[in-house]
Amino acid sequence: VLLDVRDLRDLNVRWLRQRVGIVSQEPKLFSGTIAENIGYGAAGFDWDITREDIVEAAKQANAHDFISGFDKGYETDVGFGGSQLSGGQKQRIAIARAFIRDPKILLLDEATSALDNQSEKKVQAAIDRLKKSSGRTIFQIAHRLSTIQDSDVIFFFLAGALVGLFTIVRV
Repeated sequence: VLLDVRDLRDLNVRWLRQRVGIVSQEPKLFSGTIAENIGYGAAGFDWDITREDIVEAAKQANAHDFISGFDKGYETDVGFGGSQLSGGQKQRIAIARAFIRDPKILLLDEATSALDNQSEKKVQAAIDRLKKSSGRTIFQIAHRLSTIQDSDVIFFFLAGALVGLFTIVRV
């Protein structure tokens, strides 16, 4: 696998991990506050994350409004694995965690598949905002056409094999 023209095996693992963000179908949140969970996205980086950085990432992920609605706001405890939050809320916190790290490569693995329609729209709006950011490559794994409809290139797999490649030309 190549990144630009360089073999991934030749890259420094820490350097690569700092440039890749992942949002999975069932995001994993850690026991602690919402702010801590968003801030974990920058763990291992050589910069300090401010409260303003966390709030900005949450706004970009369409999470700020529901977070602000909690009595303790960003200091709300998410519970074990995020048990105190809905699926859509956990997804948006996971997206905020990806935003705060500003990854050059983002992997979205069925990030909206388990959500109700209202939550999916909010999460998809956050993903669309990520897509519009320049200098970023996004790999979006999805079964629903609505999830990938604004993609530039669509790869179609069947039984693990690539069976089609579609390049979208917009006029």
